[in-house]
Order: sequence, then C-alpha cells, then structure tokens
Amino acid sequence: MRYSAVLILTLVATGAVAAAGSAVVSARQQAMKDIAAAAKTIGLMFKGQTPYDQRAFKSAAETILRHSGPALVTQFPADSLGPPSQARAEIATKPEEFAAIAGHLLKFALALSAAADKAPGQITPSMRMGTDTGGGAVSLLGRRARMNNDPRAMPAEHVFHMMLQDCTSCHALYREKR
Repeated sequence: MRYSAVLILTLVATGAVAAAGSAVVSARQQAMKDIAAAAKTIGLMFKGQTPYDQRAFKSAAETILRHSGPALVTQFPADSLGPPSQARAEIATKPEEFAAIAGHLLKFALALSAAADKAPGQITPSMRMGTDTGGGAVSLLGRRARMNNDPRAMPAEHVFHMMLQDCTSCHALYREKR
C-alpha cells in the first residue's frame, strides 16, 4: 500500500511539473505569436498594403517591446527547453548570446515606438530606408557614416528589417521545427 501511495504521489508531482512546463511553453508561444502579429502590422504599413495608423504602429511596437529584452529571456527557463517544445537546449548553454539577441529586439522596439511618436499622420520620408536624418543618401545596405549604432538615429524601416533579421537569426540558432 505504501508503494502505491508513493507511486501515485510521484505521478501527480511529475504531472504537476509537466503542466507547469507546458504553461511556460504555452505562454512563450503566445508571446511569439503576439510579436509575429505586431511585426506583420508594421510590415504591412511599410509595404503600403494597409494604411498607416500611428496608434496601431505604436501599439505593435509596444507589443514587441513588452516581449523583448529580459522579458523574452525569462520566457525560456532551462527546464522548458527541448522536446516537446521547439526551443533548443542551446539557449541554456549560450545565455549571453541569447540575451544579446533579446536585447537587440528591445532596442529595435524602442526605436520603432519612438518613430511612431514622431509620425502622427503618415510614414514620413525620414522613416523610410534610403533616407538619412542628416539629409544624406544611404547605401543599399543601409550604412551611413553617422549611424552611431543607435537604432533611434536610423530610418524606422531599416530598424524594422534589422529586427526581422534578428528574429530569423534567433530562430535559426535556437528553434527546432518539429
């Protein structure tokens, strides 16, 4: 009888840990879906497929902001990595690298949010790639002499594309399609 009780308690505890782990994975997946939907909103505006709406642009940037930086890192505790999740265990072995990508996402989201504050009625020419806030031309790669590594000094469209590149890089390194 004692062994049955121990076995039942072990199974219940294992189930509780699995349920907690699946809750973390579910919350993380929802955060990723929120980021993807926000990026789509901004992308459609830059492509001219939906009209520019400052509040929607700002809200999308703020959604990305809420789910980036330290908030993103905490979504990936070591015990939630690997199968059945798509998150690779490498996240736990390269935490500084993962945190750096999450930090880039935070900087890019802050820059996009600030760009929305400066553009109440339309996407301004200074928000577009191929422009420079100092009036000079930008190369095909978007490099400028005065870039300063500050995303807020770059055209928002360029920042948006850099953000998408970071998302792609992060998924290539830390996500395993199942």
